Amino acid sequence: MGDPGWENENVPPTPAQQAQTRRIARELAGLGFALPGTLADRMTRCGYANCRCRTDPPRLHGPYHQWTRKKNGKTATRILSDDQLADYRPWFDNHRRLRELIAELEQLSLAIAEADPRWNR
Repeated sequence: MGDPGWENENVPPTPAQQAQTRRIARELAGLGFALPGTLADRMTRCGYANCRCRTDPPRLHGPYHQWTRKKNGKTATRILSDDQLADYRPWFDNHRRLRELIAELEQLSLAIAEADPRWNR
């Protein structure tokens, strides 16, 4: 049995495309955990009128490491501690790389489909 997705003899990828697919598959297999969402460092004001964050110029509270993502169709936000940020940052990086690899695989698949000679029928 050949590599997954390559069994279709009507749309064969080139050797270079096969090599690119194998590289993507190897990188995908080695990624590990992936957390979706956005990380941002935020500085905030509190509700106390006499706080330093209300002075001129303001001295805001923070930075707070904010993780925002979609959960059940709604925006969910969590504040991460410095330790959590250190632990989870590689997972956020893995998710970013995962999305890049998927986009690369989609572009490769589109190129193979566009090269199908049957489109000219």
